[in-house]
Amino acid sequence: MRRIATLLAAVSLCTACVGDALRSGADAPDRYRLEGPAAEPGGPGLPLAIAVARPRAPSSLDTDRIAVTTPGHGFDYLAGARWADPAPQMIQQFLVGALTAEAHFATAVAAPSRVPADLLLDVELRRFEAAYSNVDAPPTVVVEFGVNLVDARRGLRVASFRSAASVAAARNDRAAVVAAFEQATEQAVRDAVARIAAAATPKP
Repeated sequence: MRRIATLLAAVSLCTACVGDALRSGADAPDRYRLEGPAAEPGGPGLPLAIAVARPRAPSSLDTDRIAVTTPGHGFDYLAGARWADPAPQMIQQFLVGALTAEAHFATAVAAPSRVPADLLLDVELRRFEAAYSNVDAPPTVVVEFGVNLVDARRGLRVASFRSAASVAAARNDRAAVVAAFEQATEQAVRDAVARIAAAATPKP
């Protein structure tokens, strides 16, 4: 997969610790996007259409703000940085791209859609945050979602599972935190797509 975090404005990146990263300011925030992978040749195709519902998420994650947890169960958002779209919408778009590029579904669309679908992917975004165990140390980004794959025509559940990944940021600055989000999201989505493809492949 190519890099999925794209800086949408030419700005200098904050190199302060989490205390400074959480500090509010008047400047317009930097915006970052998670992008789906480019299609890769090879691999057996799946002659199915799959629709991906917008992931359900708690209100704290259903936002374009970059979530941060701190020691003592504190919760905040990274100052001066935003996602280009709300986190659930980015995950939905990323899954659509990955299901086409890596699992080679004939059709993958974001629901709701006018395209008839054989399968429906229901996703619950449970964690999507940079977790600090110590405010002076780099955080660990945690991405977790629950997945239900449903036969859309018969209304039957095909598979249910949890996909999760955690990646420690290399440094305690914004660039490293965004890079860790990139890696953790890629790992969790790659795991989910592999399981979806296996469940959708017709059994001999």
